[in-house]
Amino acid sequence: MSSRPAHTTLPPEPEPTGWQAQKSASTRLQIVEAALRCFVEHGYGGTTTTEIIAKAGLSRGAMLHHFPSKTDVVRAAVEHLHSKRLKAFRKAIEQLPRDESRARKALEAYLDHVRHPLYAAFLELWIAARTDPELEAILKPAHEAFEREWYRIAQDLWPGRRGSEASFDLVLDLVRCMMDGIAVRGLTGDLGGREQRLVSYLEERLRELSGPGLAAKS
Repeated sequence: MSSRPAHTTLPPEPEPTGWQAQKSASTRLQIVEAALRCFVEHGYGGTTTTEIIAKAGLSRGAMLHHFPSKTDVVRAAVEHLHSKRLKAFRKAIEQLPRDESRARKALEAYLDHVRHPLYAAFLELWIAARTDPELEAILKPAHEAFEREWYRIAQDLWPGRRGSEASFDLVLDLVRCMMDGIAVRGLTGDLGGREQRLVSYLEERLRELSGPGLAAKS
């Protein structure tokens, strides 16, 4: 990392009030989650509004009422995707033990995160954004907000980081690059169940880099 992000969090999703508002929110969520499933199953380029409508089990009119265009659906899907990923990651970290197994459990929690279908949806969008300026403009702000919060969580997880920021950044880069590689290879089934061996190797390298930094908090 070239610079450490500020401690900014993704805004919480507003709670709908009233029966009609709740029904509308439920329908929007149904469409958004259908879009994410389509991204995973058909790819971003292969996802059309017709595919999303069919996956959501709604009429075209209902779809257009909430999202007049595919761009509107994509924007809502990206926001929902990053909010849901962050919430799931926070929950996994909060449940980590406070003993010597904490580092390994943290890596396994991250491994579960990158093997989840939601991460496949993120990868699909991120790769597509490379050649789609409109999608990049939608994805970049949400992703940067997620990165800032992820960095903050990682700082809390590693209590020995102070005074060794360069090592901390190296640890994060190593984890991210290896886990992203596992996620991509996992999409093709190339790893053949060797993920745990890679996680064990990664844990050993992290302990070498961080020393007591990955020990459990007292």
